[in-house]
Amino acid sequence: MKPLLNVEDLTKSFALHAGLFSRTEERVYALNGVSLALYPGETYGLVGESGSGKTTLARTLVQLEHQDSGTLHYERGDETVWRVDPRDKAALSAYRRDVRYVFQDPSSSLDPRMTVGNLLTVGTLKNVGRQDRSEALKAAVEGLEAVGLRRTDWERRPSEFSGGQRQRIALARALVTRPRLLLCDEVVSALDVSVRGQILSLLLDLKEQFRLSMLFVAHDLDVVMYMADRVGVFYGGMLMEEADAVELASNPRHPYTQLLFSSAPSVSAAPPVSPVASSSKVLTKGCPFANRCPLVAEVCRTTKPLMRMLSGGPSRRLHRAACHNIIGS
Repeated sequence: MKPLLNVEDLTKSFALHAGLFSRTEERVYALNGVSLALYPGETYGLVGESGSGKTTLARTLVQLEHQDSGTLHYERGDETVWRVDPRDKAALSAYRRDVRYVFQDPSSSLDPRMTVGNLLTVGTLKNVGRQDRSEALKAAVEGLEAVGLRRTDWERRPSEFSGGQRQRIALARALVTRPRLLLCDEVVSALDVSVRGQILSLLLDLKEQFRLSMLFVAHDLDVVMYMADRVGVFYGGMLMEEADAVELASNPRHPYTQLLFSSAPSVSAAPPVSPVASSSKVLTKGCPFANRCPLVAEVCRTTKPLMRMLSGGPSRRLHRAACHNIIGS
């Protein structure tokens, strides 16, 4: 099966302004050579600590941020593989209709001055011809009803809704263009615990109803394991480990993945080291986890570990990790 979206060696850095009279410009490196593939119909979970680069990766995939280097290839549905190029405005617009981004905080992503109807249609109607207006309006109503809201909500404004309902509006807006891939960036982290389960169940229903693929980004390991078919573990702008969700839960191999599982609230054992933010002001030559790893060797500090397949487990063909010290095939 061809990947729906294939990511190859993405890097991304941001300027860290040190002051008006600073002679040097420091940079924060958020992505350090990321490669992964998203397949049709799957939910790919991306988990890691705050500051690890997860959101930067998601924003780069939808081209809200542009990578410093590396490539994105998108399979357009007609067996044609297209290299995502921000300079090709028409193609990029079509890509963004297929690949939709759902923000963490619906309060900041929904214009409080606009009605729900305007929020769902203003962008779509601007990009369709007169003959397609009725179809666009129909898709907006269908999206609204699909997320559990009513047609009578059409004239209401975001401030009249609860946080969970506003996230439903954000999901409805993403569905209007009939996308193939949803990028869900911490979509339940700003919600009350009582509402999170409802939104997660809704996402699973929407995936089946609209035949969606999803990238589900979260720092909550339990939520990712519940939602995802396959999981990537992210740290310091790099993918540390990737496996089928069931196998990863039963057989975490990378020391950082083991740390995440041992730090989960449902586990009583104390973590070997305390979690900290993992952004870096230097482009890491070795493993970004080296300073915290209990298995660290000199090679870890000087040579970037490459992703390789691991042995063991029924789905070992899907299990890979970037570590010099893991024994595998």
